[in-house]
Amino acid sequence: MRVRIEVAGLCRSDLKEIVGDRHGVSQFGHELVGVVEESTVPDLPPGQRVSLDPNVAVERGTGFATRMWAAGPADRLTAALPVVPQGVDARRLVFTEPLACAQHCLAAISRHLGRDLPGLRLGVLGAGTAGVLIAGLADALGAEVVLCNRSADRTSFLRGRGVLDVPIGPMESLPANGLDVAVVATILVRPVVLEQALRAIVPGGLVMLYGGTAPGDALAGLNCDLDTTRRDEIAVAASWQGKAVRVGGSYGTVPADFGAAVGALTEQASAALPVERMITQEIQLADLPRVLRDQITGRPLGKTLIRP
Repeated sequence: MRVRIEVAGLCRSDLKEIVGDRHGVSQFGHELVGVVEESTVPDLPPGQRVSLDPNVAVERGTGFATRMWAAGPADRLTAALPVVPQGVDARRLVFTEPLACAQHCLAAISRHLGRDLPGLRLGVLGAGTAGVLIAGLADALGAEVVLCNRSADRTSFLRGRGVLDVPIGPMESLPANGLDVAVVATILVRPVVLEQALRAIVPGGLVMLYGGTAPGDALAGLNCDLDTTRRDEIAVAASWQGKAVRVGGSYGTVPADFGAAVGALTEQASAALPVERMITQEIQLADLPRVLRDQITGRPLGKTLIRP
């Protein structure tokens, strides 16, 4: 199968792969919108517009190309290349995969708590693309949301662009025992951020691990295997400084998440998720090596798109 790439998005996990900080199988170049050019799969005929679910086990090339090849059983290829609609700007649809991950996280929260999101006091720690999408989707679904970040540059960027209509501020501003759920959405689950999340939740509240973890990750004083909790998507009872807490995990996606993501991008009021406001640059494929070097050593804000 061959897919012509319309546009690809640069994810922080792509940068982690380059420097060797990402644990797990390669997903390099996984945020994309493309059009099927050659196919023997009945559900994916030539001309079909698709995204990519990198969590489905197929052989494939990278989306950082003019064309991506993919090979595997027909059912897996159908699952790996979720259909996206015609007539919608690719600059919007390129957020399908990261928004599906955000949807998966929120579905895991509902499952761990045994309740829906409306009225839930939910904080998102980490104001990168993942954190913004989790916060924006949770707000659209009726949660009482606050988004925070350790440094002021990301929060200033979001305020200046009007990306979200939720409170945005520093992590230290979160009141102690004020949240039902705290989602750790930083690129890596670092102890300093996890401690802020544990401080902010009410006794018995839930800390959700969304950011990256690796085997052996732990926090002194918290009786929880962080990597196993996240990757197995379980919720465990724990204790932090004498406070009873729960720690849950979100990892990957399921097919229904992509349908929900496309719905959020197309069927609901687009003003609720103005994802295009996060796009800070659009580059040609030939410029990607230079941009990768710059972003590895710098501090990129917003989303970079790559055009073939």
